[in-house]
Amino acid sequence: MSALINRRDLDFMLYEMLDVPALCQTPRYAQHDRDTFESVIEAAHALAEEKFLPFAAKLDASEPHFDGERVHIIPEVKEALKAYVDGGFLATAFDAENGGSQLPYVIAQSVAALFASANGPAVGYTLLTMAASNLLNVHGTEEQKTRYMRPMMEGRWFGTMCLSEPQAGSSLGDIKTRAQALPDGSYSISGNKMWISGGEHDLSENIVHLVLARLDGAPAGVKGISLFIVPKFHVNDNGTLGARNGVRLVGLNHKMGCRGTVNTVLSFGDTPCTGYLVGKPNEGLACMFHMMNEARIAVGLAGVMSGYAAYLFALDYARQRPQGRLPTDKSPESKPVAIIEHSDVRRMLLQQKAYVEGGLALCLYCAKLVDEKATAEDAKQKEEISLLLEILTPIAKSWPAEFCLEANKLAIQVLGGYGYTRDYPVERHYRDNRLNAIHEGTHGIQGLDLLGRKVTMKNGAAFRLLLGKIQQTVQATAGDASLAEFSVALGKAVEVAAATTQTLAAAAVQGKVDLFLANANLYLEMLGHIVVAWQWLQQAQCAHAGQAKATAADRDFYEGKRIACQYFFRYELPKAHRQAELLAKLDDTCLNLSPSVL
Repeated sequence: MSALINRRDLDFMLYEMLDVPALCQTPRYAQHDRDTFESVIEAAHALAEEKFLPFAAKLDASEPHFDGERVHIIPEVKEALKAYVDGGFLATAFDAENGGSQLPYVIAQSVAALFASANGPAVGYTLLTMAASNLLNVHGTEEQKTRYMRPMMEGRWFGTMCLSEPQAGSSLGDIKTRAQALPDGSYSISGNKMWISGGEHDLSENIVHLVLARLDGAPAGVKGISLFIVPKFHVNDNGTLGARNGVRLVGLNHKMGCRGTVNTVLSFGDTPCTGYLVGKPNEGLACMFHMMNEARIAVGLAGVMSGYAAYLFALDYARQRPQGRLPTDKSPESKPVAIIEHSDVRRMLLQQKAYVEGGLALCLYCAKLVDEKATAEDAKQKEEISLLLEILTPIAKSWPAEFCLEANKLAIQVLGGYGYTRDYPVERHYRDNRLNAIHEGTHGIQGLDLLGRKVTMKNGAAFRLLLGKIQQTVQATAGDASLAEFSVALGKAVEVAAATTQTLAAAAVQGKVDLFLANANLYLEMLGHIVVAWQWLQQAQCAHAGQAKATAADRDFYEGKRIACQYFFRYELPKAHRQAELLAKLDDTCLNLSPSVL
C-alpha cells in the first residue's frame, strides 16, 4: 500500500460517493472524463512519492536558515518544486484561458492531498501561490493579472499573504502597516508583518506579497483595511524584473513543525517600498477572504493528510511488530503476536481511520461544492451552494486540524516508545500537524466565525440549509436495516443541534452576546462531529450499495467503511450531545472566570 493514501479510499470518495465524473456533463468540464482524472492523480502520486517523500525527514532536520544576507533551503526543495511546476500541477484548477488545465477543484484538491501527505512543508510554497493567483483572478485588474498572476500560475514567481503583525496577531482590525498614495497611482507601504510563510527564499524569480495595510485617513478597525500587491522585485512594463523593492527580511521564525516552509518577519519601507491597490480602498479584507477561505480548506486538508500518513504508517507497523500475547494464550511456548491482534491497538487504529477518512470526505465534499458553484446555471442554486460553503468552511478548516491531530497522537501511541523517536515519521507528522490548529485562524476563532457569523447569516439560512442536507441523508437511509441505527442517531443529533442553536440565538437576541459566544469552540466541535457523522453515513450508504457486486478485496474495504461508521456513531457522535447540553445551559464558567485565580 502507498505511504501517502489508500488509493482505493480516494477512488471510493471521488467516484462512488461524490460522483465526480458527473461534472463532465457540464460545459466547464466537458473536455475531461474519469480517465483524465485518474491519469492526473496517478502522475501526481508518482511524483509525490519519487520527488517529495524521500527528503521530508531531511527537510525537517535541516530547516531553512538566514545568514544575514540570504535564506538557505536544502536544494531538494527547489528541484522538487520545479518538477511539480513542470508537471502542470500548479495550474490544475485554473481556467484554460489563463493557461490552466481547468480541472475540477475536487481533483485539484485530491492532487494537493497527495503532496501534502508526502511533504507538506515543501509543497506549501505552491499552495500559497495558487491561492494568491486565485485572489488576483477574482479581484485584480487585467493589468495586474498579466503582470503578476500569470507568472505565478506559470510557477516562475511565488506568492504570499501578509496579514498578521507582531502587535496584532489574528486581530486584523489592529494592524498598523500604512499605505500612502503616490502621484503615479501607486502607494508607499511601511510597516511590519509577522508569521509570513514563504516570505523570503530563492525558490522562484520573484515573490508577490499580498499585503493588508491602512490608507491614511481610513476608518478604524477592519472597515479601514485595504489590500496591496507588493513584489519583492519591481516589474517592468515588459514583464522583466527591475530593482529590489523595499521589502526586507528581519528574521526567521523557528517552529516546532512545518519547518521546511520558511516563516518570516518582514519589514516594509526601510527603503522605498511600492505597492499597488487590489480592489477598492478599505475593502481589502473582503478581497483577502477569497484567499483566506481557500487557504482554510487547504489547511483542513493538510491536517487530514498529516493524520492519514501517520495512520498508514501505524497500520503497517502494527501488522509487522510482534509483541505480547493474547489474554487467552497461557502457553509458555507461544510466540508473540503482531500488535494489531491486541484489541486496544485495533481501537486506536479504528479511531484514526474514523478521523482521517471522515475528515477527507468532508474536505473533498467542500471542494466539489466549489465546482458545483462554478457550474451552476441557476442563481438560486448558486446562492445555496455559496451558503453551504460559507457555513462548512470553518468546520472543514478546524475539525480536521483538531481531530486528525488526535490521529497523529494515536499513531505515536501505536508505535510505543519508538513513536517518539525521529527514527520513524509519526512524531514529525504530529509536529507538522500541530500548526494547522493555528494556521488561518485558531480553533477558537473558527468557532466564533461559525457561531457568530455563519450560523446567523441571512437569518440562519445557511444553518437551515446544512441541516436540511443532513436530513435528506437521514431520510434516504431510514429504510435500510443495516443503516437504521446510524440514521436514527443522526436524526436525533440534528434535532439537538437545532434546539441548542435556537437557545443560543435567543440569548443573543436578549443582548447576552458574551454568553452566546462564550463556548463557541464547543459549538464548532458539536456541529463538526454531526457533519462528519453525516459524511460517514453517506460513506456507509455507498459501501452498502457497492457490496452486492464487490470482489473479495472490495468486500473487506466496504466492511471497513461500515465498521468505521459504526465506531464514529457509537464512540464519537455521542460527544455532540454532551457538548449540546453544556451549550444549552449557557455555561459561564470560562466567561466569568477571574484572571486573578489562574
